[in-house]
This record gives sequence, C-alpha cells and structure tokens, in this order.
Amino acid sequence: MTTVKFQLETLSCPSCVKKIETALNKQAGVIEVKVLFHSSKVKAIFDETITTAKHLEETIKRLGYPVLTTKI
Repeated sequence: MTTVKFQLETLSCPSCVKKIETALNKQAGVIEVKVLFHSSKVKAIFDETITTAKHLEETIKRLGYPVLTTKI
C-alpha cells in the first residue's frame, strides 16, 4: 500500500470534499480517501499494483481542482 498527499488550491465549499472523495473512491485500487476542507488537503491510500498517484492526481484535476503539490 502507498499513501499520497495532495495539496489543492482552496476548496470553495464542503460539497467539494464529497465530490473528490466520491471520485477517488470509485478508482480501482483506492483503499481510503480523506479530504480536509479547511486545509484543502487530500490523503489517499492505494494499491500501487493497481493504480498510481499520477492517475489519482489526474482524476482530481479533471474534476476542476488544481493540485499544487503531491507527496508520496
């Protein structure tokens, strides 16, 4: 298992949290996702044999949320 943390631009509303969590949890290989509204951080635990941090980052970007930094 691998843990990745993304720092996003400021999230504008609590529904953004649900939108990101739902989209990432639908990805194959994702085990757990936690989005913190006030700090605009995303933490995801995933199986690196099934998906990649880059794929998860691209999913977040497709939703319209710019990723400022990624830490594995």
